[in-house]
Amino acid sequence: MKVKEVMVKEVATLDVNDELSLANDIMRLGRIRHLPVVDGTRLAGIISERDLFRSSLAQALGYGSEATRDLMKKLRIKDVMVPKVVTVSPETELCEATKIMVEQKIGCLPVVEGERLVGLITETDILCQYVKECAGE
Repeated sequence: MKVKEVMVKEVATLDVNDELSLANDIMRLGRIRHLPVVDGTRLAGIISERDLFRSSLAQALGYGSEATRDLMKKLRIKDVMVPKVVTVSPETELCEATKIMVEQKIGCLPVVEGERLVGLITETDILCQYVKECAGE
């Protein structure tokens, strides 16, 4: 089975110049753990809940939630994103993508054709496929 058969094609993304507060809002409201970051149509990086937690350190250091929100409005996605992203192509075997995620200890893989983002595959997508196969679907 190929990644293209399991990946999510409609992917929420952020622009490199978006405010960090936007990432926080999208992740919290959409219950999303990973957001690819684009610069035009090119995949430029990724931001995860873990990156947001690091950026929210201001709150842990005694800033109130309003001060933390103000700080997150000043920071840009490009300031906190992970720029070196492990990716796969739509033609990658699902088993190989799973192996990459386990070995790299990452929860998702952006799916690209060239530098263009065409989808995203997550641990949850792989588990759902496994459940379908176990159920004989």
